[in-house]
Amino acid sequence: MELEFFTPVNAELAEIAGNKLRSSLRIHLEDKAFPDLDGVKIAFFGVLEDRLDEEPTGEPFNFDDIRREFYNLYPGNWHLPMADLGDIQKGETVEDTFFAVQSAVNVCLKKGIIPVILGGSEDLVYAQYRAYDGVEQMVNLVNIDSKFDLGDADKPISNRSYVGKIVVTKPYNLFNYSSLGYQTYFNSQDEIELMDRLFFDAYRLGEVTGDITVIEPVMRDANLVSLDLGAISGGALGNYRLKSPNGFDGKEICALSRYAGISDKVSSFGVYEYTARLNFPASRMLIAQILWYFVEGVNFRKNENTISSKKEFIRYQVPIDDEILVFYKSPVSGRWWIEIPFISPVSNKLKRHTLLPCTQGDYLDACNQIIPERWYKTKRKNEI
Repeated sequence: MELEFFTPVNAELAEIAGNKLRSSLRIHLEDKAFPDLDGVKIAFFGVLEDRLDEEPTGEPFNFDDIRREFYNLYPGNWHLPMADLGDIQKGETVEDTFFAVQSAVNVCLKKGIIPVILGGSEDLVYAQYRAYDGVEQMVNLVNIDSKFDLGDADKPISNRSYVGKIVVTKPYNLFNYSSLGYQTYFNSQDEIELMDRLFFDAYRLGEVTGDITVIEPVMRDANLVSLDLGAISGGALGNYRLKSPNGFDGKEICALSRYAGISDKVSSFGVYEYTARLNFPASRMLIAQILWYFVEGVNFRKNENTISSKKEFIRYQVPIDDEILVFYKSPVSGRWWIEIPFISPVSNKLKRHTLLPCTQGDYLDACNQIIPERWYKTKRKNEI
C-alpha cells in the first residue's frame, strides 16, 4: 500500500472504548505503524476532494464526525477483519488525487480487500472505476443517484459528467451501467433516450421504492457501486434546506447498501457528495448506518461463484419464439440466474457463457412468453 497517500485518523477517535466497532478496526494512527492488512476484508478511507463539484460550497469538510458515529456503533455477529486507512488529501491537482484513489483501490483489489470510499464530489467514481484497468475483463457499475451524470463527454470531467467520460475513454472496461433511483425532472429526455440506446439500466425512484427487491439482481451483477448522498431525501439527511425533498428514506438507502454488501461480485463501494452542508447529526448517523449495513451485507455473502457453483444449480429451459432461455436456481439461497449465450462469430465482450442475475418473476414471465428486459439488453450489448 502506498502509505504516502494517506494521512492518519484523528487520535481522539481511537479512544472510544468498549465492544464498539472501533475495537474491530485496525486504524491508521499517527506515531503508529500502518495497519497490517493481512486477512483484512474491508478497508475504509476518505478522499477530501471536491474541486470538480459544479456547485461548490467552498467550505472545508472532513470525515471525523462520521467516523465517530461509525466507531460508536455496535458490530453485528461479524468475523471479517476491517481497517481504516485514513484520508487521501487533495493533491496538487485533481489528477493527482485521482491517481492516488486509483492506486489505493487497485492495491486493495489485488489484495482481495473491498475498499469503501468516503468522498467529496462524485467525479471520484471515475478514479474508482479506472482502478479496474487490467484487473477485470469487463465491469458493471451501479450508481444510486437521482441523476444519470452522463453529461457532455466532450467537456472537462465534473461530478455531473463522469459517466460520459467512463463511456468514451479508453481502455473501455464498462460493460453495463445501472442507475437506481433517478428522478425524471432532474434528467433531460436526451439523456433518458441515450440510456436506452446504450442498453443501460435505469430505475426510477418510485419503481425502486415500490418494490426495493427488484434491484437485488442488479446489485448482484455489480462490480463497483457508488452512492450519491443527493439520492436521499433532505428530511432523511436531517436538513430540509437541501434542494430535493424527494429521494430515498433512511430505511431504503440502508437496504440498498446491504444489497450491495451481500453481492458476491461487488468489490468496491463509494459514498460520495459529502460536504459541509451535510454536517448534521442525522446526516452523520445515517452515513454511518449506510456503512454498517454494507459491512453486514459482506459478512452474509453466500459466496455462490456462478461458475463453480453452476453444476449445483437447478436448470430450467423455457422456449420463447426462436429462443430457448436457460434459467438456473440456487438450491442454497433460492436466487435465480439466466444464461447469456456465447455468440462465437461475434466479438463477444464477455468471452463465455455468462449467468445474469434475475428474479423468479423473470422466470415466470418467460413461462408466459415474456422475454426479460435485462436479458434482452445484456444480449444486445454482447452482440455490439
